[in-house]
Amino acid sequence: MRAIRSHPRCRPREHPATRPSAELGTVLIVVLWVCLGLVSLTLVFGHSMLMAFRGSDDLIAGRQAEAAIEGAARYASYLLSSARVPGQLPLPETYVREAVPVGEAQFWFLGRPATLQGATEPVFRLIDEASKLNLNTATLEMLEGLPGMTSELAAAIIDWRDEDDEVTPGGAESETYQLRNPSYTCKNAPFETVEELALVNGASWHILYGGDANRNGTLDPHEIGRQSNLGVLEYVTVHSREPNVREDGSQRLNVTQSSDELRSYFEEMFGETRASDILQRTTGGGQVRSLLEYFVRSGMTEDEFDLVAADLTVSEESMIEGLVNVNTASATVLACVPGIDEQQAAQLVATRSHHATPRPSAAWAVEILGEASAAQAGPYLTAQTWVVGADVAAVGRHGRGYRRHYLVIDATGEQPQIVYRRNLSGLGWALGNRVFETLQLEAQRR
Repeated sequence: MRAIRSHPRCRPREHPATRPSAELGTVLIVVLWVCLGLVSLTLVFGHSMLMAFRGSDDLIAGRQAEAAIEGAARYASYLLSSARVPGQLPLPETYVREAVPVGEAQFWFLGRPATLQGATEPVFRLIDEASKLNLNTATLEMLEGLPGMTSELAAAIIDWRDEDDEVTPGGAESETYQLRNPSYTCKNAPFETVEELALVNGASWHILYGGDANRNGTLDPHEIGRQSNLGVLEYVTVHSREPNVREDGSQRLNVTQSSDELRSYFEEMFGETRASDILQRTTGGGQVRSLLEYFVRSGMTEDEFDLVAADLTVSEESMIEGLVNVNTASATVLACVPGIDEQQAAQLVATRSHHATPRPSAAWAVEILGEASAAQAGPYLTAQTWVVGADVAAVGRHGRGYRRHYLVIDATGEQPQIVYRRNLSGLGWALGNRVFETLQLEAQRR
């Protein structure tokens, strides 16, 4: 008999439990791989979304920090325009200078310590540009006195800013710069920014920055061990100047020229007898080169000279540039001034720390310097501040979005004006460990 074959459709289905275990294992592995792929995609997309969120949050924080810097600029301008005594640096205790809130952001005015010794945390205050040496007016000897400065760079600075093509011994004119790649010529004009020093022959990273890589005026713990000095850039400016006018805008009285106006002024301030005595002492004896020398000759007391110093001058210029403020300059800068040695500079800084407020004149320095040294230093000294540096660091919400700008605000005109701005954010964190740890704790509490 012929065998009867059943049609495939007529065969009974196998129950899954009766299938071979190898086939079931293969299906399970495929399912697991699919699940793993889906989970991986979920994690990737989730991570991407988290990164996008954090990026957006950091972007917002950065914008907040930038807005805070603009607020700091306006605040600093207001402080100068509303100063109780024009020409005086606002006292740190009279304004808010650290962790100043601007919405969700905060800003700090990064100052400079009076001495580098033992300073590992920054101080917070506005900076007097007259506390530095002016690259456009400092003498060769004054420049050579700066820490880390070389005689080669000092001479090249003189050649860079003067108008002639004569080479100062050890300096450099266009012949030197033409050999560089790319080549350029010697400027033979005043410095416009301190950063121009990088173009001057003899300048190097170590000379300009020293160990202070982030230029916050202190050697942070991570910077200690590189170099023990701050670098030349910390001690120089191109913005120090003061108007040669009285508080009411009228011309100051020139003490080098005898006049009825000067006599009348002294009589009004001290009386006829005392005025005659002052004028008699200062008549003759050679040319007076500075107000400090005039003070020594006049026989006035410090208090008397403080009353009149802001109304007197020895110059016919409408604007006097490059004077060093004896009330704010560091001992390092003061020691560069002719007639002042390192010991006297340190004593000046120590003595002025006991003054409740800055003295209106430099007369107080004569007791420390002596008459001969005071006469030598006088042409380079002042007691006034008209141009202020605002080194502003800011963060946005949650302590993120760090930004930092250095602003120079000139108050010699009718209204303070920002005459210089530089973004220093790329130099890295400059607010010190204490502020960093405080911001971290605040972020954790949120």
